[in-house]
Amino acid sequence: MTLKNKFLASLAACTFFLVGSAIAQDAAKPATHGIDPSHIDTSVKPGDDFYQYANGAWLKSYEIPPDRAAVGVFSLLDDVANKRTAALIEEVAKSNPKPGTGSRKIADLFNAFMDEAEIEAKGLAPLKPHLAAIAAIKDKKQLAHALGESMRSDVDALNNTNYHTANIFGLWVAPGFEDSEHYNAYLMQGGIQLPDRDYYLSDTPHMKELRAKYQPHISAMLKLAGFTDTDARAARIVELEHAIAEKHVSFDEEQDVHKANNPWKQSDFAAKAPGLDWAEFFRGAGLSKQQNFIVWQPTAFTGESALVASGSLDAWKDLLAYHLIEAQAGMLPKTLVEERFNFSGRELSGTSQLRPRWQRGVFLVNGLIGDEVGKIYAQRYFPPEAKAIVQEMVAQEIAAFHKRIDALAWMDPSTKTEAHEKLKTLYVGLGYPETWHDYSNFDVKAGDAFGNLWRGDLSEYQRQVARLGKPVDKHEWSMTPQTVNAVNLPLQNALNFPAAVLGPGFFDPQAPAAANYGAIGAIIGHEISHTFDAQGSAFDSKGALRNWWKPADLEHFDVATKKLV
Repeated sequence: MTLKNKFLASLAACTFFLVGSAIAQDAAKPATHGIDPSHIDTSVKPGDDFYQYANGAWLKSYEIPPDRAAVGVFSLLDDVANKRTAALIEEVAKSNPKPGTGSRKIADLFNAFMDEAEIEAKGLAPLKPHLAAIAAIKDKKQLAHALGESMRSDVDALNNTNYHTANIFGLWVAPGFEDSEHYNAYLMQGGIQLPDRDYYLSDTPHMKELRAKYQPHISAMLKLAGFTDTDARAARIVELEHAIAEKHVSFDEEQDVHKANNPWKQSDFAAKAPGLDWAEFFRGAGLSKQQNFIVWQPTAFTGESALVASGSLDAWKDLLAYHLIEAQAGMLPKTLVEERFNFSGRELSGTSQLRPRWQRGVFLVNGLIGDEVGKIYAQRYFPPEAKAIVQEMVAQEIAAFHKRIDALAWMDPSTKTEAHEKLKTLYVGLGYPETWHDYSNFDVKAGDAFGNLWRGDLSEYQRQVARLGKPVDKHEWSMTPQTVNAVNLPLQNALNFPAAVLGPGFFDPQAPAAANYGAIGAIIGHEISHTFDAQGSAFDSKGALRNWWKPADLEHFDVATKKLV
């Protein structure tokens, strides 16, 4: 799981903002190699409030920019990585790279997005064929096919901890819970545009206020996309999404991997989740030949499938159209971009200003062909000398974990042997992957911003589907080198520390060892600890979901973790 996610909000916001903010005055241009005392508030006693002591002066002087909801060492280092990445992309875009190369894809993808005049001139024309296909749906069988066609590989439960998809279901291709040597197909609940079911079901004043603003937003997006009778359509969409949300399991429940281990054959779906024409759905999704699935939230699949049968065809068509418009709005005229931001940015996130276009262009390129940029980023910003220092830090911290396991008086020797094996086989990727993603199936076209996003999402989905049943690459990365984050991959028993997180604010090759251990060292230790946390402890050294604990040891561990919570 990654640092920046809901599981770690309370921990990461304190711990990692603390160790980072005192490292340097400016993440791009460190004033000192090590701790910067100008950030310290000496009027506060460290024993009373260490956070305020370490960060107080910085907190008083730093102003949050209008395009941000919050600022910390992650966002400051994000700025550095984004500016570096943008400079690399612009450099490539101006170099007129050869056709068919990765560099050409970077150039054409970025330039097409940056050409606002061309996007405005095309207007809604790129969107209309897709809306026409939805409008042409005549019955529930065709609807099932369309719902299958809409599915993408846009969820990731255990690595990047993304449980949300606006499509009715999402596909995650990953090592199997029980067969960790081959890629399996995980299916996850979806169908709602807002972040999770609480946005529809919670009675808090904030959620009620958001819902009151959500329906007018839907109506506005539909009107801008050329629809009529938009208020009635928006009401139908909200009603359907609310019904879908009622079928979803809670966020807490879906984090329980033991409840998620539900193997279904393709032939099981009609009996276990009647209502949706599953044969047609899987045909639309390109999964007709896939016989085995792991269904993460089975009750949601049963409930949503029943809604397909009971809900009106028009409501489902409206929902498909609206979700398509939201997904593609960034590649459409600015009226749609601004309306989407007015709700998703201002109301949902509390951000008052849209990010600059160049930065959104960087996000787009990173999201669709990130490894092509990553090759250049890693070569330029993460030299072998820096990697060698971090490798030694990792070795020291893993050695410390071995010692701590040996020192546990309550753990049985057989359990200790299994724990040591997890550490011995733990793969720690630093800076960049050993094997880069292949984007040869992604057709990037100059001047086609809308089509590039559409084809990019589809090509990644097709790449993932093609991997099903094949041997797992235990050293595969889930992040690009230019990503400011770190991740534990329990199904691979692996960690990734991208080059961008190994930068100023977290790591400085010229800083004293104590400063680096206090900053990036804390992050390294944090990610290693996920190997043995309440979730990571359920997986063995090969990444399989297996109980490797003596019963008394596991009972002691569960009691101890509950106390910590």
